[in-house]
Amino acid sequence: MKVLGRKTSGNVQKVLFLLEELGSDYTREDYGRQFGNTATEDYLAINPAGKVPSLVDGELRLWESNTILRYLAAKAGSPLYPDDLAARAHIEPWMDWLLASLNDTYVTIFKLSKAGDPVPEANGKALAEALTLLDGRLAASPWLAGPEMTIADICLAPIVHRCLGFPVELPALPALRAWHEKLAARPAFQKVVAA
Repeated sequence: MKVLGRKTSGNVQKVLFLLEELGSDYTREDYGRQFGNTATEDYLAINPAGKVPSLVDGELRLWESNTILRYLAAKAGSPLYPDDLAARAHIEPWMDWLLASLNDTYVTIFKLSKAGDPVPEANGKALAEALTLLDGRLAASPWLAGPEMTIADICLAPIVHRCLGFPVELPALPALRAWHEKLAARPAFQKVVAA
């Protein structure tokens, strides 16, 4: 298997985090706008959105990081994504929530922080509200989807890791920070996210 995408992308990191957790054999190649290779005809044939990551697994070509997570965990028969549909129904909303509710705020603050620009109060408040929602969930459950770690946790881990480091005033978030510490202690996280 090959992962196409730069190692500093949060969306690439979630795929690499899962591959490491699964003990999968894979390689990663640098792809992204800064490499000038995601708008090529060959890459767009793999990923019509021209973004990263993409996965090449034999003849199969996949794009969109959450789709890749589902595929990899299901292919491995991993308990991180159980066969039981009711169990999956507790996992997938958190993956969708990341894209629908947290991602815009995350990307905006990430870009402002990277440029050294101040973060508007409204963006800081939106981030605090989103992370407070996660904190509430994790106060009631050790992992996002229940008593065991799943791909929901892997999906959110790289993004929340960055969010907790943004120059934004945040509430205490004790349950979220404890969850983050559990993930940060994992060798796979240390190899691909914390590095």
